[in-house]
Amino acid sequence: MADPQQLRCRECGTVYAAGPIYVCEKCFGPLEVIYDYDGLARQPLRQIIESGPPSIWRYEALLPVGRVPDVDLSPGYTPLLRASRLGRALGLSHLYIKNDTVNPTWSFKDRVVAVAIAAALRFQFEVVACASTGNLANAVAAHAARAGLRACVFIPNGLERGKVLTTAAYGPTLVEVDGTYDDVNRLCAEIAEEHRWAFVNVNLRPYYSEGGKTLGFEVAEQLGWRAPDHVVVPIASGSLLVKIHKGLTELAKVGLLDRVSTRVHGAQAAGCAPVATAFAEGTEEIRPVRPNTIARSLAIGTPADGRYVLRVTKETGGVIAAVSDDEIVAGIRLLAETEGIFTETAGGVTIAVLRALAERGTFGPDEVVVAYVTGQADSVTAPVAIRPTLRDFERNVLDLVGGPGDRVHA
Repeated sequence: MADPQQLRCRECGTVYAAGPIYVCEKCFGPLEVIYDYDGLARQPLRQIIESGPPSIWRYEALLPVGRVPDVDLSPGYTPLLRASRLGRALGLSHLYIKNDTVNPTWSFKDRVVAVAIAAALRFQFEVVACASTGNLANAVAAHAARAGLRACVFIPNGLERGKVLTTAAYGPTLVEVDGTYDDVNRLCAEIAEEHRWAFVNVNLRPYYSEGGKTLGFEVAEQLGWRAPDHVVVPIASGSLLVKIHKGLTELAKVGLLDRVSTRVHGAQAAGCAPVATAFAEGTEEIRPVRPNTIARSLAIGTPADGRYVLRVTKETGGVIAAVSDDEIVAGIRLLAETEGIFTETAGGVTIAVLRALAERGTFGPDEVVVAYVTGQADSVTAPVAIRPTLRDFERNVLDLVGGPGDRVHA
C-alpha cells in the first residue's frame, strides 16, 4: 500500500499530506499518490498478488488504501477473452477483449469507486457523492449502500432512462442538473468546497483514479505477466487511459514485467472528441466542446486528463481516433455478433476505433491487442431536477440526503 501520508502535484512536484484534496495550492495542478517503488520491489509481490482475492484487492500493495472486507463488493479480476471471431473479421491473430461488463454494477467504475469508498471511510465521511454520466452514479450508489453511507449523485439532464432507473434502485438521492456534464462537475466542485461530502471524482480523485490502474495490472497478469503490444481505451475524462498505462509501467518499476513497450490508443465519439481533435492537430491545447453523441457515458466536453492522454499516446506511439454515431452502433453489433458481448455505447466506440485502426494497418497481424470494453448496456424514483447553482442545490437537495450537512468553513 502507498505511503499513507503523501500526495504529490503532477505538475510542480509539491508534496502534501494525505487527505481529501486534489488540486495543488501553488500551481493548481492535479495531485497523485506517492509510492515507494524500491520498497515494493523488495517484496515478493508476484506471490502476494497471485495468492490474493479474485478482485482488485489482490493488488492492494499497489493501491493507496487498504481493502475494507465488510463493505467490499469484490470488483475486478474480470475476464480477458481471446476474441478469435472478431479477430478474424479484423485480421488480428491475437486480439483480446477485457470484458469489464461483469463487474458488480456492470462497468469499470466499480474499480475506482471501491478505492474511493475505502478512502471515504478512512477520512471519516458520512456522505459520498459524484458527478456522473451514468455508470459512476450506479457504482457510487451501490457501494455506498454496501458501506452504509448516504449517497447523492448528480447527473446532467438527458441521460438514458435505463441508467437513471438503475441508479435509483440503490436508494441514493438522485439529482438531475439542468446542464451538461461539465456544468454538473463545476457544481460538484463548488459543493465540495462548502460541504463536507466525499465527492469521489472531485476531492477524493487522487485515490479514486488509482483504481483504474487495476485494468493494466490484470491484463498483464492474465497474459502471463507480459504487457500487450497495443491497448485501445475509451476516453471520457481521460483518466482511465492514463491510469492503465501507469499500471503497466508500475509493474515494470517493481520488477513484475521485464519491459513495457505498449502502444496506447484512445477512442472518442466524433460528437465529443476534443482530445482526438487536438491529437489530429498536433497540439496540446484541448478546446472544450458541447457533446452531441449517443455515447453519453463518454460525453465530457472538457476532459480533465486530456493533456495527459495526449502525452501518453505520443510517448508510446499511439493514436487517438474518433468515430461517428453510426460507426458506434455498428461496433456494438459487431462485438455482440462475433463474441456475444452486448456493450453500451462506450464499448461501441472502442470497437469502432479498433476496427478503424485495424483497417489502417496500425496493428501487426501477430501483435497482441487488447480492447477495453468498460460497461454493459442497461435496460425506480425520478431524479430531483435543479439548476447548476449552489443555491439551488442547498434549497432542494440537502434535506433529502439527510440534513443540512457540515460546512467545510465553519
